Amino acid sequence: MAFKAIDYYNIDELLGDSELLIRDTVRSLMEDKYQPAIAKHFNDGTCPLEIAKDLGELNAFGVNLEGYGCAGSSDTAYGLINQELERVDSALRSFSSVQTSLSMYPIHRWGSGEQKERYLPGMAKGEIIGCFGLTEPDHGSDPSGMKTTAQKTDSGYIINGSKMWITNGTIADIAVVWAKLDGEIRGFLVEKGTDGYTAPEIKNKFSLRASVTSELSFLDCEIPKENILPDAVGLKAPLSCLTQARYGIAWGVIGAAMACFDEALQYAQERIQFGKPIAAFQLQQEKFAYMATEITKMQLLCLRLGQLKDAGKATHTQVSMAKRNNVAEALKIAGMARGILGAAGIVDEYSAMRHACNLESVYTYEGTHDIHTLILGHDITGFKAYR
Repeated sequence: MAFKAIDYYNIDELLGDSELLIRDTVRSLMEDKYQPAIAKHFNDGTCPLEIAKDLGELNAFGVNLEGYGCAGSSDTAYGLINQELERVDSALRSFSSVQTSLSMYPIHRWGSGEQKERYLPGMAKGEIIGCFGLTEPDHGSDPSGMKTTAQKTDSGYIINGSKMWITNGTIADIAVVWAKLDGEIRGFLVEKGTDGYTAPEIKNKFSLRASVTSELSFLDCEIPKENILPDAVGLKAPLSCLTQARYGIAWGVIGAAMACFDEALQYAQERIQFGKPIAAFQLQQEKFAYMATEITKMQLLCLRLGQLKDAGKATHTQVSMAKRNNVAEALKIAGMARGILGAAGIVDEYSAMRHACNLESVYTYEGTHDIHTLILGHDITGFKAYR
């Protein structure tokens, strides 16, 4: 079935020519190369690693960053890239958003000039893969309680601790690792192959099966002194990275919702029961009206957020609202679409079940739904409920 993007409010008219070109270029790559293969990757639990080279050739990594081989395009363009990647699978968007928002961004924002020159051009080309080590086995929603530590030596730093649920960890060439140095959270760059650093892959997942998810372990891992991010001091530094990633997620899940809506609609228009297409029944039409409305609201929410971000006016709480709303609605739409597909919805010929499985993880990571609820509650009422 040929995909037809829902654009009920003619949002394409509000996008710039360069943004449409970037979106359509990524869409073509995803449809031609990755859509046909993604079900097998999901079933086999393998990540299509060639996506690094393909997205690098399109200048899609770090697209909203300036200099060092990055395209310097708009935040809206970055959002649209995430939308097209996640329309195929959340794992592809995760790969890209970790590379751009959680690996390149902290180096670009908090790194030294030498660090930027050393890593960013290769990362923009997809030749150097990054990961982001913040979450720990015992500290997810409360990263301030992290146990990973760094100790200063004459020649650098020794890191001890572990990180958990790290996308790209096993395949990453460089890890952006957050650890406490003299009780204060700092950012460090740990290269693959460093003594004392291992990154085993986490297997047997029901979700994000086409993504590499890892544990990072540091046992007396010594890095040179130039591998500290000099300007990353305190919890605000890693949280600023999460804001970038959450923004990309808010856009990305629109793609998953669009994919589920489109395949369910096409199926319902062709599936005959009781002498007519099931799309002709009122119960099904109510579902399509709901899905179309929610996708349109998701699109408008992200479009305005992108405008605010490009103008330097977006707040982390606005990003939390978009992430919270869009992921919850995308998950609901995936389940609704699966129901419309009936028994056919449980086989990999259709994507709704796969998207639903993936979105269960997206609902949890980069700030759980409940944590974003509390962030918004604090901002709206002035009372902090999570501390």
